[in-house]
Amino acid sequence: MEARLRWVLVTALAPIAWGTTYFVTHRYLPAGYPLYGAAIRALPAGLLLLVVSRRLPSGAWWWRSLVLGTLNMGAFFALVYLAAQTLPTSIASTIMALAPIVLMLLAWPALAEKPQAPHLAGAVIGIAGVCLMLFTGPIAVNPRGVLASVAAMLMSSCGYVLAKKWSSGIDVFSLTSWQLIAGGLMLVIAAVTIEGSPPALDGRALTAFGYVSVVATALAFAAWFAGLRHLSAGTVGLIGLLNPVTGTLLGVLVAGETLTVRQLGGLALVLAGILLGQRASVGSDHGRDRGRRRDRRAFLRAGAD
Repeated sequence: MEARLRWVLVTALAPIAWGTTYFVTHRYLPAGYPLYGAAIRALPAGLLLLVVSRRLPSGAWWWRSLVLGTLNMGAFFALVYLAAQTLPTSIASTIMALAPIVLMLLAWPALAEKPQAPHLAGAVIGIAGVCLMLFTGPIAVNPRGVLASVAAMLMSSCGYVLAKKWSSGIDVFSLTSWQLIAGGLMLVIAAVTIEGSPPALDGRALTAFGYVSVVATALAFAAWFAGLRHLSAGTVGLIGLLNPVTGTLLGVLVAGETLTVRQLGGLALVLAGILLGQRASVGSDHGRDRGRRRDRRAFLRAGAD
């Protein structure tokens, strides 16, 4: 139980860090350069983790790194960067909040993790809470930004399931660094080809990129993949709902915004959805433990006979 709580807290670091990226990207990073922005985020983070892990991919991990790097890092970062520059945070965060349900549905055939009713209920409650928190009135919607957010959510959900399926025997730092480097290199090539010269960066933008790369990427993704290794996909997906919660609270703390009664209700719903999923996972873990104990007793009785 204590070990499980530890992994829940470790995993929670990721969406909390990611919840700050929309604010940082929108306020401090140059607009109009989604590919360069994504490359500057991914490649330094991957190289930093490679220095820590000191391990290169081998065998099938060369092409697996390319696939995961595309789904989880390369295309995902570019699409998120584009969404952050073209959509209000409320729309982008709500679309990404659909990820827990998609992650659970993909994990069912790929990982044999059948979605539990409390997990699905927690996801629906959490999504409803996100809508209450973030939608405060009519909002102009950019169709290109919506498509970018939906594509990012679908691709990353698929990539997370594949990473969980393939990651046995690979340490988390290596797994994360290979994906970031593969995705970052693809982004550099695409950025030079499509966007031409890189954007001019002042000291504020460099500091923002440093934060996004080291904290919201290297550290956050290592925590996220560690969580996927030790927790079910449904549990991890629900923890991801802390992303929009962080964005909302950041607006209060940094931008001086005030939480309305409606937003407080939405915040309560999101946290209730997350807690419902955690209780379901604890019950499932206890059930598996009881099953293992029954199997062990049956095996011992058969041996005695």
